[in-house]
Amino acid sequence: MFPKPLIGAALMIFTCACFSGMSAIIRELAETISPFEIAFFRNALGLIIIAPFFFSKGLKITRPISFRPFILRAVFGILAMWAWYSALGLMPLAEAVALNFTVALWMIPVAIIMLSEKVGVRRWIATFVGFGGVLIILQPGAETISIGGFLAILSALLFAISMALVRIISKTESALSIVFWMHVFLTPLSIGPAIWFWSTPSHDELFLLGAVGGLATIGHYSMAKALSMAEATALTPLDFIRLPFAALIGYFMFSEIPAKTTWIGGAIIIFSVFYISHRENKKRSNSKNSLF
Repeated sequence: MFPKPLIGAALMIFTCACFSGMSAIIRELAETISPFEIAFFRNALGLIIIAPFFFSKGLKITRPISFRPFILRAVFGILAMWAWYSALGLMPLAEAVALNFTVALWMIPVAIIMLSEKVGVRRWIATFVGFGGVLIILQPGAETISIGGFLAILSALLFAISMALVRIISKTESALSIVFWMHVFLTPLSIGPAIWFWSTPSHDELFLLGAVGGLATIGHYSMAKALSMAEATALTPLDFIRLPFAALIGYFMFSEIPAKTTWIGGAIIIFSVFYISHRENKKRSNSKNSLF
């Protein structure tokens, strides 16, 4: 029998493979299906998969104390999804994934504004260094920043705001309630734009849309299982495996060869995010120790 931390690490790598595969499929679908329609199918299928599972297990879905933070979270979540899916259709896969890692960098200013958290000088420096990696990838001095690059950065900011709202909601609501109500609100929010930009999917496209919903659900479940078997501090660095996964998939599926600037900038972003995570974990550890 393998030790739980090892199983957790394997599940986290599997999670990265699921999310990388999902991004590649969205990249493929984006050539004929709008990001709004893809987001609708992803949310609707997620709700269809999740709801029966919860109710068949007899799990209690409680009514939130207030729906306002759930609605706000859904609004920022769907905006982030639209921006991210649009970016995937406009730029190389590995480059988009590298820029997506900036979610952790955006969390610093977002946490200060929304969560009133205090951030030390070292984490601020690491954040600025990380955004230096973004500039290396985008090369704004060499040419005009692409729409895809702008949307990838925007999606990261919106995802950071969405995550901050989840932190606020989690103080009063269970994880089960958060996941369920998230899909309840995301699905209707994504209907309108999907209808406006509707393109009837072919059988092959329907299969791929189903794969997006399936991989998203499997990936989130795998991540939850991984976190139940190993500490987040040990698993978080494994998330960066998404970059080489994306590079390989991009090469074989779309004949994309990542530029040197993507690898250099991505490495700088990863280092910065890793350092910020390390400082945050150290801060929490010191806080716990001070209680004894």
